[in-house]
Amino acid sequence: MSAPSKMAFLKIAVMGAGLIGRRHIESVLAEPRASLSAVIDPSSAARDFAKSKEAPWFATLAEATAAQRLDGVIVATPNQLHVAHALEAIAAGIPVLVEKPIADNGDAAAALVSAGANAGIPILIGHHRRHNPMIREAKRVLESGRLGKILTVQATFWVAKPDGYFDVDWRRQEGAGPIFVNLIHDVDLFRFFFGEVEAVHAMESNSVRRHPVEDTAVVLLRFKSGVLATLNASDAAPSPWSWEMTSGENPAFPQRDQFCYQIGGTAGSLAIPELTFWTNISKPDWLQPLVKEDVPFTPGDPLTIQFQHFCDVIRREAEPLVSGKEGLAALRIIEAIKASARSGKTIHLDKTQARRGH
Repeated sequence: MSAPSKMAFLKIAVMGAGLIGRRHIESVLAEPRASLSAVIDPSSAARDFAKSKEAPWFATLAEATAAQRLDGVIVATPNQLHVAHALEAIAAGIPVLVEKPIADNGDAAAALVSAGANAGIPILIGHHRRHNPMIREAKRVLESGRLGKILTVQATFWVAKPDGYFDVDWRRQEGAGPIFVNLIHDVDLFRFFFGEVEAVHAMESNSVRRHPVEDTAVVLLRFKSGVLATLNASDAAPSPWSWEMTSGENPAFPQRDQFCYQIGGTAGSLAIPELTFWTNISKPDWLQPLVKEDVPFTPGDPLTIQFQHFCDVIRREAEPLVSGKEGLAALRIIEAIKASARSGKTIHLDKTQARRGH
């Protein structure tokens, strides 16, 4: 499939008109280089939403492609449908942005990555936090060496999802839960910051709702670089300590002046998303005063920036920042976390991947 002309509007379809799908739709509508050419979702609610946006509505991608040419597809359907819908787009020769996680299991994700590579169709995975200017600045701080040798990192995701959130059946089933739905963002960012994960150990509980998926989890990660990390998650604990409550990314969440990540090195520490750097005045010494520095950056909506990047990918002006392979790598870690929680054992990623052959 040849790249669209730089002068042509990119015709974009969004599959899935749920919570995240509607945010993608707003990003498409705001982009001067693109047009919302199809909302694809069989539900009557999606049909009504498409009408409110004056956008064509279709029940399936096949119906949409029969009616017009599409330049890009955003897959924002339930996790369990990501691979089937992305493969359908690839078979039609259409570049695709797949919401995270890339799939609900690693083998299906690997098949999708292979299909895209064989067809020469780019796949961008919706780990949108990497597009956040604050995250890019944090990466620059880490790479500058100001923290010295990075030793440890802590991530907290404590929120209280309301009962109505679980009225949607797939959110109570395998392939959902805060590990797959929420912690995969943190795992992807930590790979971006610290490199590949060597081993994981995890525990989980569903003691609150008794759904087949967890409501609470604690995870240990060891990176090949030597960094040790903990991820502590619960979607049943009200708190101000989560990316959603602290980053200001999504206006649906009330923002709090708190942090959700702490990164510690031999020369200082960094809090995210506050982006505050802490260090001693002269040399590291717990008896000496600490100095706080606010690291400046220019805020921007990561979903908007991600979609702008997707437009560049469609036009073959950029390679995907978060490729299918990157999405697969994050998913393999999530699978290892789930396997560790089930078995009570430490899972070594290299050995697991060697057995699978990739």
